[in-house]
Amino acid sequence: MRVAVLHEDRCQPKKCQNECYNFCPPVRNGIEVITWRSDNKPIVSEPLCIGCGICVHKCPHDALTIVNLPDEQEKDTIHRYGMNEFRLFGLPAPEEGNVIGILGANGTGKTTAISLLAGEIIPNLGEWEEEGEWENVIDYYAGTDIQKHFLGLADEKVRVALKPQYVDRIPKMFDGTLRELLENVATPEKVSEFAEKINITSLDKKVSKVSGGELQKGAIAATLLKEADLYFFDEPSSYLDIEQRIFMAKMISELGETKSVIVIEHDLAILDYVTNNIHIMYGSPNAYGIVSQKLAVRNAINTYLDGYIQESNVRIRDNAIKFLKHPPRTGWDGIGLVEWPKLSKKLGDFKLTAEAGEILSGQVLGVVGGNATGKTTFVKMLAGALEPDEGEIESEITVSYKPQYIEVEEDIIVGDLLQSVEGFDEHVLNNELNRPLNLEPLMDRKLDTLSGGELQRVAVAECLLREADLYLLDEPSAYLDANQRMITAKTIRRSMEQRGKSALVVDHDVYFIDYISDGLLCFGGIPSKEGKAEGPYNMRKGMNVFLERVGVTFRRDKNTHRPRINKPESRLDREQKSKKEYYYSS
Repeated sequence: MRVAVLHEDRCQPKKCQNECYNFCPPVRNGIEVITWRSDNKPIVSEPLCIGCGICVHKCPHDALTIVNLPDEQEKDTIHRYGMNEFRLFGLPAPEEGNVIGILGANGTGKTTAISLLAGEIIPNLGEWEEEGEWENVIDYYAGTDIQKHFLGLADEKVRVALKPQYVDRIPKMFDGTLRELLENVATPEKVSEFAEKINITSLDKKVSKVSGGELQKGAIAATLLKEADLYFFDEPSSYLDIEQRIFMAKMISELGETKSVIVIEHDLAILDYVTNNIHIMYGSPNAYGIVSQKLAVRNAINTYLDGYIQESNVRIRDNAIKFLKHPPRTGWDGIGLVEWPKLSKKLGDFKLTAEAGEILSGQVLGVVGGNATGKTTFVKMLAGALEPDEGEIESEITVSYKPQYIEVEEDIIVGDLLQSVEGFDEHVLNNELNRPLNLEPLMDRKLDTLSGGELQRVAVAECLLREADLYLLDEPSAYLDANQRMITAKTIRRSMEQRGKSALVVDHDVYFIDYISDGLLCFGGIPSKEGKAEGPYNMRKGMNVFLERVGVTFRRDKNTHRPRINKPESRLDREQKSKKEYYYSS
């Protein structure tokens, strides 16, 4: 079977010479494989297409994807959005008393899958010209557990609670306070009790004035407070610090003891911790997605990192993602790059103090700590964007800074933005950044048309393209899927090594921090009141300092050496805590 997809946002008929049509071999032989819509965009006939891929390579805007799949795959078509649009093969099956995870690249249909399971969209089984009908869906799944689920949805007997992916869109849909939002689903007493339990501090603020972390906690609270049979959590760790992520994971795990729960998550440590089984979703981003069979959580994550699903005999990635048991930490033998004395900075009611420290040439330091404890404030002081109240950073180094929140300007083309960077080096762009960050398809697009993950990749590239001595990257893993996170971490680290530069990386993903860092700066304190920065420490000491505050221990997976959170009060958890070894048991 043939899958032919037109990426609407990339197709620019006014800026091409109809290459897809002119170079198509069947068209040149008089077969109407490609015809035209009223807006002059192409329609590709999948039955007539021979799958040669010439049009894909000739399109100057990378607007076409054509994939050849086994014919038997077609019978698994669950939903198709339209002619030359995305389609999904297979669905995860919810289970009562179980937390099911969904793991896969952005654009492979994870959110579509939960929209179908939530009843927001009725599956059309590939018949895109017609509305989906419950009768057809129920017949299709006859004799399966998922049939019972769809029967319940059709009869309106299954109650569903869904935490959306993009919590930053909540202010566009609701104008009241966070308390008012939560009181739409629970009594004032329950709302107050729950807010205290998960430490929501902005209950009486307008949602438009609430931070991303508070919005995320509010969205999770709204979902947990609902009386439902099936709960969906779409990327619940976004905007949360490590401690908040673990606390959230505990609550979802407890919910899953009695309810059906499905979680989409890119933080692999959290996904490992909260789920019992996982479906891997793979395919061609924004073209098609395939749902794997259910796998045990450890096997699923190790399979995902390996890039080969043995059960399906399919490779989902060219290269495996590998963690070293004892990563080489070469960043401690360089000369001093920037040194700072004891620093302090007061912003409103918040005060940050930072112990004296230094960054060495060629060193990559991770920055860990709770939200609102001063990480971004410290980064801004190093970048020269904020002046300390106490202490002075005497340095003449140049700094390149990627902020936490990326501002998007309209009518700015990605390629123009990157080429306008001071110190722009085409060699660096083409040889170090373009391929791993997958920038080529974005070059002709406007910034305000990019997804969160696409915008993040561009922002990282913009930061690394600047000629500087020190690169400060604030939450570069945000909005990226698990694979993109590891690739981005590797790209940043390789860039520093090749150019002999230093980097300071703020992030909440333990996998990301573990993969990229030579050492750590650790932040603690009382959120929004006082923060304290300590270090830099080597990785072992820094993680022990930080994780002791959080109250969790990590071990290495015996096969992949990836970080894994120990279950609370497990034998290994108790043993490591007694030895004060929170960071990986040897």
